[in-house]
Amino acid sequence: MKQYIKCFCLVILLTCFGIASNTLAQESRYTIGPGDFIEISVWKDESLTKQIVVPPDGVIAFPLIGDIDVSELTVPQLRDTVSKKLKDFVTDATATVMILGARSMNAYVVGKVNKPGQFPITMDTNVMQILAMAGDLNAFASAGNIIILREEKGKAIKIPFNYDDVKKGRKLEQNINLKRGDVVVVP
Repeated sequence: MKQYIKCFCLVILLTCFGIASNTLAQESRYTIGPGDFIEISVWKDESLTKQIVVPPDGVIAFPLIGDIDVSELTVPQLRDTVSKKLKDFVTDATATVMILGARSMNAYVVGKVNKPGQFPITMDTNVMQILAMAGDLNAFASAGNIIILREEKGKAIKIPFNYDDVKKGRKLEQNINLKRGDVVVVP
């Protein structure tokens, strides 16, 4: 019986470690964007705890250190930036940054779907999933001519998507994960 309990405890521990490491991996990949609701706090200093909605320009103000451009920073990067900048004012400053609401993670579906609009996404939401959120294609949609419009490095790119192929299990590489701001156009 003791052997069983040890194995069970080990499985629980490994599962918890897997969940924690997955959360850390997501945290280090997610970039902060306009509309996100974040909390920055400094250990042992309540006056340096602030909840902030990131404005459209991505620049937040924090006590003692002033403005910080948080757009495209990950949570660990912002935590390091705040800690480093506070060192001049607070000895042993240890900052914590939490995403309280990831409101900037949206993608859009327009065209011949049953419910076009703006949809909240995660970093793992793919094209088929957002089309399901949009109520699927309507009867007049051109399933073979869907495109995803994406902004990359200041340029708009067009990514083709053939709904019928993916639905039949072919060319599954087209079913890409969406990024913040992507627009799925269903002609």
